[in-house]
Amino acid sequence: MATLLDFCSLVRSKNAGPFTLTFDFMCHDQAAYDTLVATGFLNKDLFARLYGVRPEHILLVNHPLALAVKVSLPRPEVQGDLRDADCYAGQQYAPLMDLPVELERAS
Repeated sequence: MATLLDFCSLVRSKNAGPFTLTFDFMCHDQAAYDTLVATGFLNKDLFARLYGVRPEHILLVNHPLALAVKVSLPRPEVQGDLRDADCYAGQQYAPLMDLPVELERAS
């Protein structure tokens, strides 16, 4: 079973302002980037399901020259709100780490 760490040297989440959460997936090399993107694993539906956001509110950008994928979405709570359990959003990537990445994309 492959996971994100098989493809990425860096997986992180962080704030992109008080209203936006962003994820960075930086791949080991060109082959890892090409394979990860080809799987379609990082997609709007995955983030919508895991983070309770409508897919149309999610921005997913592939950066082939940087061997990276960036995903941004509205924070579940405004940064610093009393209900905000992760003020810096540094732990939001955790639900993604153990998910299996299927190497063959379904048709």
